[in-house]
Formats: sequence, C-alpha cells, structure tokens
Amino acid sequence: MPITRPVFLTLWQIRLPLPGVVSILHRLSGMLMVLALPAAAMLFEQALASPDGFAATAAILSAWPVRLILLLLLWSLLHHLLAGLRHLLLDLDIGLDLPVARLTARIVLVAALLLAILLLALGRLSA
Repeated sequence: MPITRPVFLTLWQIRLPLPGVVSILHRLSGMLMVLALPAAAMLFEQALASPDGFAATAAILSAWPVRLILLLLLWSLLHHLLAGLRHLLLDLDIGLDLPVARLTARIVLVAALLLAILLLALGRLSA
C-alpha cells in the first residue's frame, strides 16, 4: 500500500485558515514588541538624560520612517492584546466552533487595525 505524501511543502502556497493567520500574527507581533524594547529603552534613557537629549529624541521620533515604525508597533500591541484575549477565551472553551472561531479571528484583525488608526487620529487631534 503506497503512502501518499504531500507533493510540495512551499509555505507560500499553503492557504492557512483565518484563525491560523491570526495565531501566526500573534506570535510575530509579540516578537516585534520584544525586539523593539532595547531601542525604546535607549530612547527613553536619552530623553531623560538632559533637555538636549529630550530634543534629540523628539527629533528622532518625528521622522516619518520612525513614525511608520511606531504605527507598526501600535498595531502590534493592539493585535497582540486582542488576539491574546481571543486565545484566553478559547482556553475557556468559548468560541471553539469553526464559524465562531472564524468570526473572532476576523474581528481581531479588523479591530486591531481600526483601533490603531483611531488612536493615531486621536493623537494627531490632541497634538
């Protein structure tokens, strides 16, 4: 009896279900936040060192590439929070049915993006 094996294992051609995508993005967002900690700590230390250090940090944080990175980190934080809450609900056996799991995955993806945009807009209004 021949054993059937997958013909290919190219990860880019495998279609993950939406809950799987949310799970992978949850891991990536956590990794992104951990990798950003040293830079955040150095900028925080520089800002607290002196008034000139604060001005230098403000200048760094106002550059558009850094603002893009900060937006990515804001999305990362919100996605990680919402996906973590979703995983906690799954651990409590809430939302394990496939339609509900797909719905909560979709909610996490959309809500994290919308909250990031909303917080960015609120930050611009108050500045």
